[in-house]
Amino acid sequence: MRRKHSVLGLLFIAACCMTNIPLQAATPYACDPDNAGLTLPEGFCALVAADGLGTARHAVVAPNGDLYVALQSGKGKTGGVVALRDNNGDGRFETKEYFGDGSSTGIALRNGYLYVAKVESVERWKMTPGQLKPAGPPEVIVEDLPTEHEHHDKGIAFDGKGSLYINIGSPSNACQSQDRQKGIVGQDPCPLLETHGGIWKFDENKLHQKEADGEKFVTGLRQEPAITWHDGALYIVMNSRDQLDVLWPDKFNAEENATRPAEPMYRATKGLNFGWPYCFFDYTQQKLLLNPEYGGDGKTVGRCSAFALPVASYPAHWAPVDVMFYSGSQFPARYKGGAFIAFHGSWNRAPLPQAPSNVTFQPFAGGKPSGKSEIFAGGFAGKDPLVSP
Repeated sequence: MRRKHSVLGLLFIAACCMTNIPLQAATPYACDPDNAGLTLPEGFCALVAADGLGTARHAVVAPNGDLYVALQSGKGKTGGVVALRDNNGDGRFETKEYFGDGSSTGIALRNGYLYVAKVESVERWKMTPGQLKPAGPPEVIVEDLPTEHEHHDKGIAFDGKGSLYINIGSPSNACQSQDRQKGIVGQDPCPLLETHGGIWKFDENKLHQKEADGEKFVTGLRQEPAITWHDGALYIVMNSRDQLDVLWPDKFNAEENATRPAEPMYRATKGLNFGWPYCFFDYTQQKLLLNPEYGGDGKTVGRCSAFALPVASYPAHWAPVDVMFYSGSQFPARYKGGAFIAFHGSWNRAPLPQAPSNVTFQPFAGGKPSGKSEIFAGGFAGKDPLVSP
């Protein structure tokens, strides 16, 4: 199972620690001889910290080094959370405790609570110092969220001022009246944007809130579980559109579908509109262009000039899952303040090779991206080229 860590296991990257578990110089962790199959920058190594957990999504580390991992349901798994503890300080988690249920993605520790974002709700569990798993039942913070199957996973972020942010993805590729059907134009205006396609803001301490109790913070997004609060704003890395060539073969070929619709990073402040479903950000031209569902031909900007632009972008169909900014002190200085983005990899690049999952580093300076991004950790797929998704 060593080649399937993106789904089945967790990796510990040493000389570093993405999860901020302290390294002890006197008792260094023993990394796997082949870095668990990964390719890493010079000076870093990796070991398998846990395996056989289920389909892991987001994770959060406690101050004492305990790790909490949100799990998706399906294939006989109930989802919920797995809590992990390293009992002997060797970097591997010997103790595993499962609790909760339901397919989960977002997870965070805040003020003595563990917050977990499920498909239809956000719950929090009261944590007791010294105990690995909570003893009591969860409280429901937000409930009855949209649960349409496509793009229904929820990410969460906190601004440190009492507000909780939740992504509500769009159950659609490009708001066609018949989703993913050849030549079908987009609905205009797109009715999904009333209750989907954006980030909603809630009170992190108020129980039993509904979507209508929240505030639509930003809109014009397709699917965006990769959200985090940083430097006074919400940062989002969005999954862009699919199937340009399949749905519009008279306008786009397979290579254009595989290379053009970028996965954009946005710096989001209240009220911004990022243009989905009317537009997509073109990775090859670095422009926001009109989608073919709304009359676009791969060249026309049109109404897209009115929407907010990304601060950075990444190759088509890499599929971002999570993002965090590095504030630790164990990495070399150039990583300080930069963003790490987890991509789970593509399915929509055929007949070109698929883009395997990776962790990408985006340097920042002066509050904005500075320089090109780079793949920090690769090799998760176990083979290259990867032909089948």
